[in-house]
Amino acid sequence: MNFRSLFFLPFLLSISITFTAAQISPGSSLSAAELNRTWASPNGTFSVGFTQVGPNSFLAGVNYNGGVPIWTAGGASAVVDSGGSFRFTSAGSLLLVNGSGSTVWDSNTARLGASSASIDDSGNLVLRNGSRPVWSSFANPTDTVVPAQNFTSGQTLVSGVYSFRLLNTGNLTLTWNGSITYWNQGLNSSVDSNLTSPILGLQPIGVAAISDPTLRSPYIVAYSSDYAEGSDILRFLKLDSDGNLRIYSSARGSGTTTMRWAALTDQCQVFGYCGNMGICSYNVTSSNPVCGCPSQNFEPVDPNDSRKGCRRKVEIQDCPGSATMLELDHARFLTYQPELSSQVFWVGISACRLNCLVSGSCLASTSLADGTGLCYLKTSEFVSGYQNPSLPSTSYVKVCGPIQPNPTGQIEVVGQSKGWKMKGWIVAVVVLSTLAGLIAAEAGLWWWCCRHSPNFGSLSAQYALLEYASGAPVQFSYKELQRSTNGFKEKLGAGGFGAVYKGILANKTVVAVKQLEGIEQGERQFRMEVATISSTHHLNLVRLIGFCSEGRHRLLVYEFMKNSSLDSFLFSTEDQSGKFLNWGCRFNIALGTARGITYLHEECRDCIVHCDIKPENILLDDNFNAKVSDFGLAKLINPKDHRYRTLKSVRGTRGYLAPEWLANLPITSKSDVYSYGMVLLETVSGRRNFEVSEQTNMKKFTVWAYEEFEKDNVRAIVDRRLLSTNGDDLDMEQITRLIGVGFWCIQEQPSQRPTMGKVVQMLEGITEFERPPVPRVVTEGSMSGTSMTMSSNASALSTFAPTSAPAPSLASSNNTSAVGGASSSPVASGGDLERASSSLLHSDAGAA
Repeated sequence: MNFRSLFFLPFLLSISITFTAAQISPGSSLSAAELNRTWASPNGTFSVGFTQVGPNSFLAGVNYNGGVPIWTAGGASAVVDSGGSFRFTSAGSLLLVNGSGSTVWDSNTARLGASSASIDDSGNLVLRNGSRPVWSSFANPTDTVVPAQNFTSGQTLVSGVYSFRLLNTGNLTLTWNGSITYWNQGLNSSVDSNLTSPILGLQPIGVAAISDPTLRSPYIVAYSSDYAEGSDILRFLKLDSDGNLRIYSSARGSGTTTMRWAALTDQCQVFGYCGNMGICSYNVTSSNPVCGCPSQNFEPVDPNDSRKGCRRKVEIQDCPGSATMLELDHARFLTYQPELSSQVFWVGISACRLNCLVSGSCLASTSLADGTGLCYLKTSEFVSGYQNPSLPSTSYVKVCGPIQPNPTGQIEVVGQSKGWKMKGWIVAVVVLSTLAGLIAAEAGLWWWCCRHSPNFGSLSAQYALLEYASGAPVQFSYKELQRSTNGFKEKLGAGGFGAVYKGILANKTVVAVKQLEGIEQGERQFRMEVATISSTHHLNLVRLIGFCSEGRHRLLVYEFMKNSSLDSFLFSTEDQSGKFLNWGCRFNIALGTARGITYLHEECRDCIVHCDIKPENILLDDNFNAKVSDFGLAKLINPKDHRYRTLKSVRGTRGYLAPEWLANLPITSKSDVYSYGMVLLETVSGRRNFEVSEQTNMKKFTVWAYEEFEKDNVRAIVDRRLLSTNGDDLDMEQITRLIGVGFWCIQEQPSQRPTMGKVVQMLEGITEFERPPVPRVVTEGSMSGTSMTMSSNASALSTFAPTSAPAPSLASSNNTSAVGGASSSPVASGGDLERASSSLLHSDAGAA
């Protein structure tokens, strides 16, 4: 049996696991007026009862501890009043009855001879004829799938006009009104199998996968962003009323949910989200989509609910001969199968507009400006629109003339005050015009006074550096940096993100200039990320002075670190005998590095995951203070959210990569903790963590070190240079603490690793901790060690099977370069990594 099979064994066994169930007697009933009265599962994790959704509106169903619904009798529309009841009749049916006595929902199981009912600890409500199940809530889902529940190709999740299905082909689909499929994701081309009976399941740790007898192992389709984190957390897959499929997590008893994954990261891509003739867009004040009408030729169907769409104030048939086309820039009307087969044409933008105008059946059209020349004509009675400044398209809507555009030229949001909208626009113009005038006047005066100065160029550069003093990154031209580095001659090193050169600016400031490679972002996105990096200030982080974004050139300018990087001291050769750090210096470097990473993870406005913690990226200033470099660069290389990156974009380093990198699992801040743990062990030992030598009995250093740690032979792990220099003066208690923290950090399961904030407390001795369990890097070999090639994304997942190892008990008590040095044995790239990973069905999401 291979590793993949071992990992998914719990997944496969979950199909046959029997849960203890609480019996419900025939004739039992629950009342909507008694919300506290429920039928609970044996351990109280789930219960059957009523939930209030309005002043006099109640739903009956199965709820997770805390009141989170996972199944609803009759679906979200099966609402009863306070006189309603939910009954298990003596005839063997489940009935939802309104206060008037009318049946709202019936399980229709009377003919099946159901004589008993029960709710088990998995959340499954089951009716049985003797010992034989005849009906269950798992087999009749409404809008949610929970762990231990098998969602098959014959089942459907429904929420309003939206539905979710698993097709026999293994494809997952989201459909509007049973006709328009707006999301369709399937197995990738590397999966060569004709599925016979596919099943979609969700593991408790947050992995959604498709299993089938013809597949060697379940095919992963989604990860929860809190994958394997915490305990007593329910993760469930739900089709929401807005048409999006999401994974949520809920802590036991909290009654709250947190979204962890979404099928569509752009909500406006959901067909019909804003109703008929409604236009979905985003504004600068919120990340949530807003719905509006195309122009003042339309009015909202319901002024209090923007999602119900818009209607023409004057219908087309009421204005024969005066119909015209309203133009919407950067907008398109969503067109999915099966519409495409009959409504797509290859014509120019003018013809796209005119063809719709003269066609009696056409209501709207979209002309793509992406070079394809495609034109979509909308002839159905329902039209769903989307407007975004990044869309390369122009759309037209047929209206009765004359055209009455919205005041701002943008989509008018339903319910938004027109008067305030116009006033805000006027204020913005006045403020921006005033600022522009002041800036132009200042720049003109400065140029007039200094243009004849021989030091004009030098003053220009120094003036620009004043921006940096105010906290803004300085923008340099490529020629300026070329001149300051003497044509990029003095190379300090080359890391995973590019080469680094020493430079001297016009004001005599010594800097390190990094030439970035593999940048996938455009000009605007690059500048935004640079602004984020430059706004991140901490004593233990390298400062970003400025940048250059000119054509294909992308460069970053950092403060220069005189003492280079930590690796040059830890792993110095015989001819570098002068490069030695005493124990006090090493401890301060370890603590300073931890504080810098903690700031990135826990104290920034947005968590920044470094993705490449190693000695080469820990720089030392004149006083040997540690400063972490290259933070934020992982996102520059790959604009996708780091938690969903595939291995094709990995730029980490062998020996420091957490196992989740190679298993194609979500990358979180705990991945940095793993890398930091490896650096800690190297700081103590002065040896590479993947080193194999006679001194380590030909074992990988981390394996050998843990064996010595278990035998309390800590001195064997310590760098021999420390022993020979400091001898008995070494603080062995402090060294033992660092080694123990290091082994806690390199635990294979992310949930078992401490946060960086806890690491700092453990290093300082503020928080005590238990002896670390054996990391699987010791028992099975590190997944980030010498072998970097894997056959599929599931191969490494065996290392994440649940173990009995306890989490750390935290009880309180009284580059060889200036920025990112030479990467030691960088991870395999290109085709190797592409072969090492399988396609992941995920959302195109953001921001480390």
